[in-house]
Amino acid sequence: MSETLVVPRAEFSIEDPWATPRQCDPIRLRRSTDGAAPYLSTTLYAWRDDQFLSVLFSGTDDQILSHHLEHDAPLYEEDVVEVFLAPAALTEYFEIEVSPRGTVFDARITSPDGVRATMQADVAWTCEGLMAGVRRVVEANGETTVDTIIRIPFLAVAPQPPASGAEWRANFFRIDRHETRGAEYSAWQPTWKDPADFHVAAAFGTLIFA
Repeated sequence: MSETLVVPRAEFSIEDPWATPRQCDPIRLRRSTDGAAPYLSTTLYAWRDDQFLSVLFSGTDDQILSHHLEHDAPLYEEDVVEVFLAPAALTEYFEIEVSPRGTVFDARITSPDGVRATMQADVAWTCEGLMAGVRRVVEANGETTVDTIIRIPFLAVAPQPPASGAEWRANFFRIDRHETRGAEYSAWQPTWKDPADFHVAAAFGTLIFA
């Protein structure tokens, strides 16, 4: 059974975009294939204001693989975080990816059966007004954390911002590539597919907007 996440109403700080409002509960991503704890941890926070959904990923990383610089490049071939949003129905959702270099991939997905085999991705679609930023934090012991903030305008994905109490279906993902360890796929809501597959609409959780 999918989980719910209450998205609190809070202001976004342009002076400190990495600050998470006190109302936000931290969400830990799990391994997408089996729900186990991943090798690399990722914490996610989500909040909203009148115009934007803000999502902050914070993940440890011991080898950053990211080379793509062009919009809509295949970021999923390397390290990336991803937001999937279905404001109206699971048959149409929006996929937004941001790499550790700040490169963006965005697409509208039409999925009549909720599975990859029959889905179509419209990469010509652009999330107008999207804001994204990345920072790397290196501790004294050498441990690296990659923080990614993604600000998604409601009007880019829906006719109007969600009212208080509105529900959207959604999922959040991370792909980590490693030259020797291979790939690891993490998710808010595991899709329970091996090989890993994020395009399982039935696995999406529910966002409840405060």
